[in-house]
Amino acid sequence: MGFMDKVKSTVKSGAEQAATKAQEEYERMQTRRELSQAYEDLGVKAFDLAERGDISHADLSADVDRVKTLKAQLAAIGTEQAEAPAAAPEEPPAAG
Repeated sequence: MGFMDKVKSTVKSGAEQAATKAQEEYERMQTRRELSQAYEDLGVKAFDLAERGDISHADLSADVDRVKTLKAQLAAIGTEQAEAPAAAPEEPPAAG
């Protein structure tokens, strides 16, 4: 095998390894994203069940209260923006 053949073989092997690692990282990121979504779905369901009184546990109380507080804050922010009067546009300075 000549020098150029060895170089080509090494480059090809490196490219294949890089492609394999990239595919593995993509799969890892995709799985992390799915896991995060699964946790979010579980949290929403647990909150709904706790709010309805279908489940209760001391470990959930603080988190349920926190979600309620944040939801109220979010609603208040929307209300404040809706009730705030529109600011009058500033008039350009008079040419003088």
